[in-house]
Amino acid sequence: MRELTYAQAIQEALAQAMDADPTVFLMGEDIGVYGGAFQVTGDLVHRYGEDRVMDAPISELGQAGVAVGAALAGCRPVLEFQFSDFATLAMEQIVNQAAKLRFMLGGKVNVPLVMRFPAGSGTGAAAQHSQSLEAWLAHVPGLKVIQPSTPADVKGMLLAAIDDPDPVMVFEHKLLYKMKGEVPEEPYRIAIGKAHVAREGRDVTVVATSIMVHKSLEAATILDAEGIDVEVIDLRTLRPIDTATIIDSVKKTSRLACVYEGVKTLGIGAEISARIAESEAFDYLDAPILRLGGAESPIPYNPELEKAAVPQVPGIVEGLRNLVRGRM
Repeated sequence: MRELTYAQAIQEALAQAMDADPTVFLMGEDIGVYGGAFQVTGDLVHRYGEDRVMDAPISELGQAGVAVGAALAGCRPVLEFQFSDFATLAMEQIVNQAAKLRFMLGGKVNVPLVMRFPAGSGTGAAAQHSQSLEAWLAHVPGLKVIQPSTPADVKGMLLAAIDDPDPVMVFEHKLLYKMKGEVPEEPYRIAIGKAHVAREGRDVTVVATSIMVHKSLEAATILDAEGIDVEVIDLRTLRPIDTATIIDSVKKTSRLACVYEGVKTLGIGAEISARIAESEAFDYLDAPILRLGGAESPIPYNPELEKAAVPQVPGIVEGLRNLVRGRM
C-alpha cells in the first residue's frame, strides 16, 4: 500500500469530501494560495477555487460564527485554526452556539461542522502556540472531540467527522504532520468513539492520545526487553470515550497508566481514571492508576525545557516499570 504523510492524508480526505459533496467547503487564515500555516491545504484552492477554499480574516470568533451559520444553512464547513491555542478566541461560538443549538431547538436543527486544530508542543512556538487544549472542548456536551495519531486514522476519522451531523473538533499534533504511514487511496470512514488497541500486552494497559501513542509504543518496545509486556490503547476519541475497550484491557492486565500531553491536572487521564474507578475493572487493579501528563506550567520556548514540560519516552519507561514492579 502507498504511504502518505499525516498532512497529505488530511488533504486527500478534504479533497475526497469536496468531490463527493458540493456543500463541503474550507475556510481559515492563509489556507488559500499560501496553503495553510502547516501546508496542509496545499493546492486545494487551485483545484476547487476561492469559493470553496476561503481565506478568512484574522478573527477567530468571526470565522467560527460564519462556520456555525453556514452549517445551520445546510453547508458542511471545515474551519482550520492556525493553532489550537486560538480556539480560546472563538469559545463563545464553539461552546455556546455550535455545541448547544441542536439541544436548545429540540433537535430540529443540526450543526454539521468540523474544526481543525494544529496542537501540541515540539516546534519551539512557545507558550501561546504550543498548548494541548483538547480536554477543554471534551468537557462540553454537544461536541465530539477526536485526536487521530496516524495518517490512516486521520483520513478515515476526518471523513467520518465531515459526514457527522454534529460539530466535531479535530486535534492534530503538529509533530505528526510529516509522519508517514500506509493510507488506502479510496474514501473510507473510521468510527468516531472507538479506540484502537495499537499493541497487545499482558502486564499493564497504557491509554495514550495523539503523539503519546507513538512514544508509548516506543516505551513498550524498550520494556519488552525487560520482560514487561505493555498493552497500548490509542484512545482516538476524547468525546465520546470508548470506555468498554479500556475496561476490557484493564481487567486483563490489572494495571492502568494514562499518557497524554495536556496538563496533568483535570486532563483526559483524570476522566479515564475515574471511569475505571467507577467500573467493575476497579476490583481487578493490582496497583494505583498512573497519570503521565504535562507539567503544571505554560510550554517554555527553550527546547530542553519544552521537552521537559511534556512526557517523553524515558519518563514513560520509568513510570511503567515502577508501576509494574510495585514501586509507586
